[in-house]
Amino acid sequence: MKAPAKINLALVVGPRGPDGMHEVATVLQRIDLADEIELEPAERTEIEGFAEDTLVGEALRALGVTAAVTIEKRIPVAAGLGGGSSNAATTLRLANELRDEPVGPSTLHEVALALGADVPFFLREGPQLGLGTGADLSEVALPQEYWVVLVLPAGASKSSTKAVYDAFDSESGFEGRRDALLAALDAGDLAALPPNDLASSPIARDLLAAGAFRADVSGAGPTVYGLFTEQDRAEEARELMAPRGATWITRPAW
Repeated sequence: MKAPAKINLALVVGPRGPDGMHEVATVLQRIDLADEIELEPAERTEIEGFAEDTLVGEALRALGVTAAVTIEKRIPVAAGLGGGSSNAATTLRLANELRDEPVGPSTLHEVALALGADVPFFLREGPQLGLGTGADLSEVALPQEYWVVLVLPAGASKSSTKAVYDAFDSESGFEGRRDALLAALDAGDLAALPPNDLASSPIARDLLAAGAFRADVSGAGPTVYGLFTEQDRAEEARELMAPRGATWITRPAW
């Protein structure tokens, strides 16, 4: 089964709650850059193809399933594209099919949430608005006819997502930014979504100059995306960005 990447089309961050987690408002969109996960029943769990995995193994243990797993990685690691969360969610789907008594959607959601705030998104279909810690999800109707240029800056390194959130100190005005996000969603206007609160990049500015109608950092970074209405403009932008790092052209995925 494919395990698609995601981009955060917007990410607005607010104050910490009593649990120490920041309140957020985010718009999550799958793209067709994807890893592939293969599971086969086995007497003990073995995971091949990605030595750094932790979440796939945790997903199997959470459902009480042992399996031989092969991970074919295409999504860059620690890039703000949700590859680990997507791998975990895809593993949950496949592992649930191996159970004598598969668990229901609500239980699977709870298991996913225990693995990470982004994991439940990958169990759902379509673009989603995430509120609360990001796991309070609701489907939103958004345009899907565009091209996505991804740029992973050369030499970029990412602190842990927790460290990025811990360093965030611009919580004032959250309600206004969240309302601007919701208004843009109501209008179906991706270009009007507010910028990412956690991270920024000059590459986003350069993608806009190259013809993107929206460009920003995805999640806690460091990957930058640009959205283009025309494939040829996207291809030109990718060529322009090639000296800056690794690049991909992809499309929204449901």
